[in-house]
Amino acid sequence: MKDHVRSNWQNAVLVCRKCSKKVDGGFGPKGDQRLAKALRKHLALKKGRKAAAGIVEVGCLGICPRGAVTVVNGAQSRDWLLVRPGAALDGLAENLGLTP
Repeated sequence: MKDHVRSNWQNAVLVCRKCSKKVDGGFGPKGDQRLAKALRKHLALKKGRKAAAGIVEVGCLGICPRGAVTVVNGAQSRDWLLVRPGAALDGLAENLGLTP
């Protein structure tokens, strides 16, 4: 049995699932996608471990902002972002360090 598995991720981003449900979409070209899915599509990331970066929806992060989604960059875990619906995904990707 293996004791470790390698991924191609340069970065891991944690998105609060509970916040995403409360906001009820608001991201993507039509404004009907959840943040994690919209960000994956915007950056054209592959699936799973083969992706350049991991965007993972996690349980409640405990911040629970009104009308926003909590996002944590794994490489810079001291600063958490509160992303409002309709935010520019280019700017968010740049803040998270996901731009090539």
